[in-house]
Formats: sequence, structure tokens, C-alpha cells
Amino acid sequence: MSAAARPALKVNWAARAGWLALAAYVVYATARLDFSWPRFMTGLDNGARFLQRMLPPRIAQPDSLMSGLAESLEIAVLASFVGIVLALPIGLMAARNLMPPWASWPARALIAAARSFHPVIVAIVFVKAVGFGALAGICALVVASVGFIGKLFAEAIEEISLKQVEAVRATGASFANVIAFGVVPQVFSRFIGFATYQLDSNLRNSTMVGIVGAGGIGGTLFSAFQRFDYDFVAAILLAIIATIMAGELLATWVRKVFVERGKVDEE
Repeated sequence: MSAAARPALKVNWAARAGWLALAAYVVYATARLDFSWPRFMTGLDNGARFLQRMLPPRIAQPDSLMSGLAESLEIAVLASFVGIVLALPIGLMAARNLMPPWASWPARALIAAARSFHPVIVAIVFVKAVGFGALAGICALVVASVGFIGKLFAEAIEEISLKQVEAVRATGASFANVIAFGVVPQVFSRFIGFATYQLDSNLRNSTMVGIVGAGGIGGTLFSAFQRFDYDFVAAILLAIIATIMAGELLATWVRKVFVERGKVDEE
């Protein structure tokens, strides 16, 4: 077929209309949010002065800094442990290839509810319920852990090969043994990755929930902001960054050890 006889490419009017609608909404949203270039430049100037006041960092209250970091670490570890323990049976119940609909759908609804709100919002609710302190932070991060780990664990179970499960069932094994020998070996390495990531996420979130009174270094950071003690704010931020980087290195090492070992065992 000659080039002149070839049919021209069809114009995708739906895609063009979609892009035009998106551009129109961006313009509309910009106008609604009172965004302007002079205001943006003023913000940059204010931000530069704020950074100047933060330098050099100064540890004005070493005791409150260390106690806040220690409390954030404790909140993250306890919330991760409790959240993972609760998420395991919930994630198993949510797996549609192993459980009937009357069991999987309520479990999935619970996971969706746990994932619906940011941990800071949940922390505000628990602060109102149990009062200020680390308990509210632990409860908030437990809810976040259940939502994250439960969803990923359920999806990992749904992706397993059922041949191994059926082989274990054929031996007359109980349901618990089917899970232990037919399901867990196939998802163990992935679960370790999920768990270490959640611990790392809880370590970051534990510094945030303290801003609303749920314990941890966030409370110390908020107090420093209220006192306009910006050089101490810089020191707190650097300490948070160092703590999270250390947690990331530990999580990477754990994933490397267990995940690679799981791959070797599978081979």
C-alpha cells in the first residue's frame, strides 16, 4: 500500500478533551487557592531568613532531645510488633483464594478502614480517647501497621501457587499445618520485607504523631518551634534524619539477610 493510500491516524478526541479539562481545572484550582507569583517569591525570602536563623544547629536541651528520640524509637518498635501480630490473621482472613467471602470481605473492610486516614489524624483521635503521651502514638501506628501489612500480606497470599497448598492438604494436614507448610514458606521472604518497611515507616511517623501530643520527638520539635528556638529545631531535625537513616540501614540489612536466604532456599 502506498503512502498516499494509507489511512491517516485517527485523532483521539477523548484524550484531547481530557487534557483540556485537566488544564482548565489546574487554572481554576490555582485561582481558588489564591496562588500568585509575588506571594511565592515572598515565601522564598521568608524561607531564606528562617534557614539563616536555624544555622548553626545548637543542642539547647540534650536531655529532652535524647529522651524524645528514645521514646520515638520505643513507639515505633512496639507499634510495629503489635501491628504485625494483629495484621497476620487479618491478612490471612482477607486472602480470597483461601477464605470464603463471608470471612474475606469483613477482613478487607477492616483493612480499608485502617488505611483510610493518615496516622496523624488517627493520633488526634487517640489523644482525645486515651490522653496525651506515647500510648496514643502506639495505638495510632498500630492502626497504620494493620492497614499496610494486612493489605500486602493478603495480596502476597493471593499470588502463591496453590499446588503446594493442595499437596499439603492431600496428606490430611490440619488447616494450621496447611498454613504453616503450604503458605508461609511461599510468602515468608516477602513478609520480612513488608515488616522491615513498616518498622522504617513507623519510625518516621513516630516523629510526626508527637506534634499532636502522641509522644516522641515530635513534641520536643513542636515546643522548640513555639519558643522560636530555631537553632535547636535544626539540631532536632538532624537527629531525626540520622535516626531514620540508621533505621533504613538496619532494615536494608535485615531484608538482604532474610530475602536472599529465602531465594536460596527456594532454588
